[in-house]
Amino acid sequence: MLQNILDHFQINGVNEGSWTGQQSVISSGSLLEVLSPHNNQPIASIKLTDKQAYQKVVEEAQGAFLKWRNVPAPKRGEIVRQFGHKLREEKEMLSKLVAHEMGKSLQESYGEVQEMIDICDFAVGLSRQLYGLTMHSERPMHRMYEQWHPLGVVGIISAFNFPVAVWSWNSAIAWVCGNVCIWKASEKTPLTALVCQKLIAEILVANQLPQGISCLISGAREVGEWMSEDNRLPLISATGSVPMGKAVGQTVAKRFGKSLLELGGNNAMIITENADLNIAIPAAYFGAIGTSGQRCTSTRRLIVHRSVLEEVISRLVNAYAQITIGDPLDAKTHMGPLVDKLAVESYLAGIDVCKKLGGQMLVEGGRLEADHLKNGCYVTPSIALVDASFPNLQKELFAPLLYIIAYDDLKEAVKIQNDVPQGLSSTIMTTNIREAEYFLSHNGSDCGIANVNIGTSGAEIGGAFGGEKETGGGRESGSDAWRNYMRRQTVTINYSDELPLSQGIKFEL
Repeated sequence: MLQNILDHFQINGVNEGSWTGQQSVISSGSLLEVLSPHNNQPIASIKLTDKQAYQKVVEEAQGAFLKWRNVPAPKRGEIVRQFGHKLREEKEMLSKLVAHEMGKSLQESYGEVQEMIDICDFAVGLSRQLYGLTMHSERPMHRMYEQWHPLGVVGIISAFNFPVAVWSWNSAIAWVCGNVCIWKASEKTPLTALVCQKLIAEILVANQLPQGISCLISGAREVGEWMSEDNRLPLISATGSVPMGKAVGQTVAKRFGKSLLELGGNNAMIITENADLNIAIPAAYFGAIGTSGQRCTSTRRLIVHRSVLEEVISRLVNAYAQITIGDPLDAKTHMGPLVDKLAVESYLAGIDVCKKLGGQMLVEGGRLEADHLKNGCYVTPSIALVDASFPNLQKELFAPLLYIIAYDDLKEAVKIQNDVPQGLSSTIMTTNIREAEYFLSHNGSDCGIANVNIGTSGAEIGGAFGGEKETGGGRESGSDAWRNYMRRQTVTINYSDELPLSQGIKFEL
């Protein structure tokens, strides 16, 4: 099946990793061998972007911006609409490539490509709604309003866990706002990025548009550093770890650029004594093991009222016993492999540390040794019972290790939830309106996302996505997140034959 996918997208043994539209940019950079987490076998190789190729890509993007910004926004939306249609046509094959290269289950991979389609639909509508405000001037015969202009070349640094969706959140919105994009995909998932670049390039060619509207570069840390230091990229949108985000944010700030950061999660679910456990247990189950615990919105901490603790543990342990782990391309699979061997080692080390610190392992996971899977990066998930002072609650382990903490009072539960450096997603499971409203009040969750009776994982594109504290403060996708990709300009027009000053100032000759 894999070879059919590669043939379909014309991916061969060695691929250029730098592209402006359909044109590859020749690079002398080293080769990156792409391994499937399913069996650790090579899929293809990518030639990494060197500094000369990077300069060529940025120059092409700059030139494309000068033309693209003058295309009316609704016509830019039409290009995004065509891209969304292309994604609908390629959803099956692209989803299978996501599953094979990244390791998430086929169902989740379908969902990821559907997110791309959804954000294209959203962006098409947005292209006719880039509104500014009209204000009343204090001066007679003056008009005040604000308008929004594109920034220019937007740099996008994405992570492996959503190898295509997060790029589309940024690019679809940035494009309709009049920007062009340079995408540095994760070095762990470069093939899905290459396919997406080829798909949008076909649209650009068909519409006789500059190829530099969408560009792709490949590489590790040093390529991200080039982007962060580059004054020609007014906005860097970066998704990844907290240390990476801090480095990007500080570097971009030094040159007075803008950064949009989506970083760590460490998300919690509070299960109160009034929760409907028929909803809470499946939500916790998917939140903890979906994408093998490698979502930024994965449920890491389960904060459970002591009165229902025993039942929650019993039902959750029973649910874990029914997990189907295996080939992500198998439609029956719930949980595929971790992304690579390093992720496996990190997970195993996390279990050891949990036990040494006194965590009670309710389900002890580890490396999966089944004969047909032992060559891959497969693990079984874990559940540990800990108390609120457990030191590792402060850290996000990007793997399927779920901590359960008991509580007695809702204020205590909210304090436990908020008492971590990260602030992305949160949820409360309750049928009590007072509990729900307290959780949503300014006394409640300090996260960018707060849910009631749904899990921490699985955001719709219509809402702004992002978090507070060490999560970075960025907002992507829906609502008014489009403003991140534009610059605001306040305009005042005097249509009188006098020159009155504001605040009543008199300045006469």
